[in-house]
Amino acid sequence: MFAYPEFVNGKKILSEKSSDMLMDIAVYRMNAGDTLSFRSESMETAVLLVSGAVTLGWNGNTAKVSRKGLFTEGPSCLHVCKLTDVTVAADEDSEILVQQTDNEKAFDAVLYRPEDCVYAVSCEGKWENTAVRDVVTVFDYSIAPYSNMVLGEVYARQGRWWSYTPHWHPQPEVYYYKFDRPEGFGACFIGEKAYTVKDGSVGCFTGGNTHAQVTAPGYPMYNVWMIRHLPGDPWDKTRIVDPRYAWLDEE
Repeated sequence: MFAYPEFVNGKKILSEKSSDMLMDIAVYRMNAGDTLSFRSESMETAVLLVSGAVTLGWNGNTAKVSRKGLFTEGPSCLHVCKLTDVTVAADEDSEILVQQTDNEKAFDAVLYRPEDCVYAVSCEGKWENTAVRDVVTVFDYSIAPYSNMVLGEVYARQGRWWSYTPHWHPQPEVYYYKFDRPEGFGACFIGEKAYTVKDGSVGCFTGGNTHAQVTAPGYPMYNVWMIRHLPGDPWDKTRIVDPRYAWLDEE
């Protein structure tokens, strides 16, 4: 599924736990001075700062985090288990993304700052660099095996493909796309269907659906990627390439 959700009273819903994505994911626009609170009786919660500056509160702790540019500064993210009260106070106009899913495990809260994340360049030197991209992992199965989620970001360079070659995995995945200019655009391929990627759009990929993206020249693309582990089958960098394109990875 590919969609173009809108903000309603400052909230944009990307996916719901009751869907095949198995995750509640929403984006919030906050004005300076606004405060939001989050607590779940059954779900773990990740609060990602997309842009702006906020003060996070949890378990008697507070921390200020800021982000001036999507493509120039890395992510900050607070990750907590169920039954944890979280507050987010906007120190300036800000945008946050909140990812949640069921998890009965108790674990210590972690605040990931940009220097705590894992950075990698993918596909450099392959296919004349037409699919090179910068990948940031905030947490995954190897970093947080107690979590039922994966959270990271991709910075797709202008005119490049990414999430390439076309591949799939059993675990559901959600992409949230943004551009640094409102007219930015690209394309997302889900199976045999193509969709126009616009600022603020969302792709929801069920297990078994191949997916790949491309962004237009002049328009680098920012993306938050989120995966839900399956019971007994966590996403551990799982990647099943469409056999028609497997030869590309053999070069």
